[in-house]
Amino acid sequence: MAGKRKNQNHLLGLGLDNADNHKRITKGEGFSLVGGSNETHERMTETVIKTVEDLQRKGRTIPTADPKEIADLLRKHERAD
Repeated sequence: MAGKRKNQNHLLGLGLDNADNHKRITKGEGFSLVGGSNETHERMTETVIKTVEDLQRKGRTIPTADPKEIADLLRKHERAD
């Protein structure tokens, strides 16, 4: 099947509490974080970075990991803060 692509995960974080009109965008392998107040954007970034680090220790990345595993790790790190 020429041209058929394997599905890959991509995480999108969207912060909606921005009141200072500053445009915050953070991108990495398999994720994009957009918007939010400085505090919200930092929290999203920290949560995703911890998730990526956990996946790396297991030899996986966001694009290739099981979506349920990614969701579980995000919940774990979001609560840890």
